[in-house]
Amino acid sequence: MKHVINDYLVLSQEPEGPLAAYLGPFAESLIQQGYTQRYIHRQVMLAACFSRWLKQTGTLRRHVTSQHLARYLRFRYRRRRPNRGDSAALSHFIEFLRRERLISPEKGSTRPITPVEQCVLAYERYLRKERVLAEATIVNYVPFISQFLKDRFGTGPVKLSSLGAKDVVQFVQRQARHLHLKRAKLLTTALRSFLQYARYRGEIQGDLATVVPSVANWSMPSIPRGIAPEQVRELLSHIDRNTAVGRRDYAILLLLARLGLRSGEVTYLELEDIDWKAGCLSVHGKSGRRTQLPLPKDVGDAIVAYLRHGRPRSTSRRVFLRAKAPIRGFLSPCAVGSIVRHALLRAGIEAPTTGAHQFRHGLATEMLRQGASLGQIGELLGHRSPETTKIYTKVDLDALRTLALPWPGGVQ
Repeated sequence: MKHVINDYLVLSQEPEGPLAAYLGPFAESLIQQGYTQRYIHRQVMLAACFSRWLKQTGTLRRHVTSQHLARYLRFRYRRRRPNRGDSAALSHFIEFLRRERLISPEKGSTRPITPVEQCVLAYERYLRKERVLAEATIVNYVPFISQFLKDRFGTGPVKLSSLGAKDVVQFVQRQARHLHLKRAKLLTTALRSFLQYARYRGEIQGDLATVVPSVANWSMPSIPRGIAPEQVRELLSHIDRNTAVGRRDYAILLLLARLGLRSGEVTYLELEDIDWKAGCLSVHGKSGRRTQLPLPKDVGDAIVAYLRHGRPRSTSRRVFLRAKAPIRGFLSPCAVGSIVRHALLRAGIEAPTTGAHQFRHGLATEMLRQGASLGQIGELLGHRSPETTKIYTKVDLDALRTLALPWPGGVQ
């Protein structure tokens, strides 16, 4: 006898067992995540078979664990050919049951946390809660500090009061020689931050942050590599805006090119951040700062086109969502970089780089050439320090030549 679930899923047998009542809600959760009907049917069918097996083994719902899933798969594979997706499908079902608190969380044995890990976790909480640093900054800082503490204290107790200048200098010397210049500078910045934190906590008395060596470097060593305006125009012209993905990617690329947003700022943009009446948007910048930016008409039109005719149905408040299930916001800014990379590849454009940051550099460079001041550029890009914006003076060679003094003797 056939059985219908959620008005459109048909199973060959009526569900039974301790989990049968939850097949409908499970199917609904998959629908909301954007999975196809065929995929949902496969998942629900496996979940129904699993529930029937639990009944046969006399297992109650509250006793279900991942071990039952493994035992069921062994039972299933003795009777039919294994399917590579069976384990993942049933894992989704188990995760759904845990999320809804229908079964207990796993009580797997966990190793005790080490003193170094305790110290690193406390520092990480400080960066997130008190300093309100961007997640990308925290992710970059923490591994360096973890390595520093492991090198100094190993698996033993962490006594920050025993740290000395020699420990700091030797660690930087050992690590810096194996790192790219930018990573080495990031290492020293992270180390100074941690040592300032330790002094703030009263665990060290001296200002060890001042003994962190500076990585040798010329002032403003590299010219920002910005994508040229004509390359931006060509790239945008190659985006197929007749598709949902094309409308999304076009809006993302316009935000990068017209407003110079960072990839993270695009990733975490939410629907509430756009004020359509005022014609502006609120950007979540570094260190938790918010910046109000004007919303150009072409950018607004592109976002509207995506929201109306491209964005999948979802409870997520993120503006830009994945195009494939599970439907949700991007997990990290890397997704925006991937969109840029693939768009450049499809358009056959040899841009300065393959990343999203080149649009930011390109916008700043073009603004400078059009006569904008460094202050105006810094305000748009959200720079806290004028020194950050100052690097763009290196690319405006024509303007700099007008400031050159005549050569002594009258020869110019």
